[in-house]
Amino acid sequence: MSQDFENDPQRGVALRSRTEKKITRPRMYRVLIHNDDYTPQDFVVRLLETVFHMTTSRATAVMLHIHNNGVGVAGVFTHEIAETKVAQVHMAARKNESPLIATIEPEEDPDAES
Repeated sequence: MSQDFENDPQRGVALRSRTEKKITRPRMYRVLIHNDDYTPQDFVVRLLETVFHMTTSRATAVMLHIHNNGVGVAGVFTHEIAETKVAQVHMAARKNESPLIATIEPEEDPDAES
């Protein structure tokens, strides 16, 4: 039963077939800023500029939307980043003795079947 393995044409690299994994995008979450009657508008603008890296004109527009509608979207992020942004908002608000509230909500999933 001794075979000459070096001259065997069947000898070679054994390949294992891989199942292709479909990479899915992480679910995204909106960071919402809620209006209150106590937080100064200029503080909200500064917060949007620093935490959410908005320009002054964009931050002012978002602040006015929040003021007029009661709530507004400050940004859309993955869950962990959204939670971090909410924590940063709350920390800055408490430091400023402000009752400003931020929350997160999931984005609509465009791939979800209706």
